[in-house]
Amino acid sequence: MEKEIGLLEGLMTTRAMRRYSEESVSEEDIWTCLEAAVQAPSGGNIQPYQFLIVQDPDLRFELAEIYRKGWARYEPVIAPKEFPNDAVREGWERNNRATVHLAENLERVPVHVLVLMPSIDMTVHDDEGPMPVGPTHASVYPAVQNFMLAARSLGLGTSLTTLHRIYEDDVRDLLNIPDRYEVLALLPLGHPTGNWGVAPRHRSADKITSWNRFGEKRDREH
Repeated sequence: MEKEIGLLEGLMTTRAMRRYSEESVSEEDIWTCLEAAVQAPSGGNIQPYQFLIVQDPDLRFELAEIYRKGWARYEPVIAPKEFPNDAVREGWERNNRATVHLAENLERVPVHVLVLMPSIDMTVHDDEGPMPVGPTHASVYPAVQNFMLAARSLGLGTSLTTLHRIYEDDVRDLLNIPDRYEVLALLPLGHPTGNWGVAPRHRSADKITSWNRFGEKRDREH
């Protein structure tokens, strides 16, 4: 039984989990995560998303094959040619090993959660012209984050992945997803074998925050 965690602890320690056991995930836990997801705010409360839960082993394997095909193309392109120091190199290599492990073992994760969004434009117009108030994606990703945080509260791991989008048409064909839907994310959901903790970040809040006007910095008082 996982110990209860506070909201801030959950926020600070929810990290991408890429190594999982093959232990099953209960349907009750899946529903809990879905119910948390739909409580996320969205523009005009339109909730422009659908969830597709994939548990069938054969379909998980086919999804993993599509994911691996994308990763085979993507990895050589994003691999750095050089690093500023050994610490950065070691951090990248550690993260890459975990990413490779997920790609090689994705079908073994008991639940794949796909997040779908219809291709719609939220731009509205008046006599002065268009009002681009933001992409539809802005009303989807809060639900994704809610899902991931709910999973964390249950001791379940997730990772926000998008490599399947390189071959998104193959994913649609495999799962009978209508063409009008984008497959925005694939979240593996399972019992992680790694540890929760505060993930290292290269840029701290004070480095990327301005106060009142852009570029005006403020030291944090302790």
